[in-house]
Amino acid sequence: MDGKEFMNSLLEEVRKAVVGKEDVLELLAIALLSGGHVLIEGIPGVAKTTIAKAFANAIGLKFSRIQLTPDLLPADITGIYYYDQKTGEWTVKYGPIFANVVLADEINRAQPKTQSALLEAMQEKQVTIEGITHRLPEPFMVIATMNPLEHEGVYALPEAQLDRFMLKIEMGFPSKEEEIQLLMRKSRMDFGEVKPVVTREELLDLMKRAMDVTVSEEIIEYIYTLVSRTRADEKILFGASPRAGEHLLYAAKALAFLGGRDYVIPDDVKKVAVPVLSHRVVLKAEYELEGLKAKDVIEDIVKKTVVPV
Repeated sequence: MDGKEFMNSLLEEVRKAVVGKEDVLELLAIALLSGGHVLIEGIPGVAKTTIAKAFANAIGLKFSRIQLTPDLLPADITGIYYYDQKTGEWTVKYGPIFANVVLADEINRAQPKTQSALLEAMQEKQVTIEGITHRLPEPFMVIATMNPLEHEGVYALPEAQLDRFMLKIEMGFPSKEEEIQLLMRKSRMDFGEVKPVVTREELLDLMKRAMDVTVSEEIIEYIYTLVSRTRADEKILFGASPRAGEHLLYAAKALAFLGGRDYVIPDDVKKVAVPVLSHRVVLKAEYELEGLKAKDVIEDIVKKTVVPV
């Protein structure tokens, strides 16, 4: 199976449970193949949780869901050691973070201490319980959801945590055709069970081949230029970090692989630039008050940057 076959199979299978959202599924596949994590932002009822669960089922890996709340503690995510009276030994009880695909629902509802429990897992692919380090399963991916409308009872994600998400996906309302199709299928109960399209071994092989995609020096220079211009733009207070350039490179490789190519072209970089960079920059207050969004600034930078031939 090559990247294009994998993407087509994934889309076909997820359609059993989801209407539309092909662009979201492609970005989830990009993050999966490149070992990244995804933040999905959208109002309630636009299928953020549904698409995350359908995606996890389609790749056939262990899935867990964490409903984040203000009273959730770090140990509720990572796990604890407890004394087993039957064996007379201390035994670890693993938390829901020990899965291949972890859905962190409404991540901004958790207190900062609990949010920070995800940082080590997302960056190091490991967690520490009672001073003992435990490796997480491979592959490992966090899909976090966030409601942008609520301001009470929520905690803003710190920039350090935002920077660990490879991609940020904004999910809005479906189109008229998609919403009508959704209602028609709901009325007929026309939704099926999503089944795996790959094995774990096949997926690990796909991930390796995606990262083996060739990138020319000109494309590397182009990626650097895009990232560096976020640091020089007058509308931006804080620009993207070097990790942003790394994630932009990996995302472009994965997109090329899903397109059936073993080399990256400028269009790959342009297509993933907004979801990779928009959540990593902080606009100056005066521009935010004018209604400007980070997405608009990134799109403008991409538009004005000379594309390598």
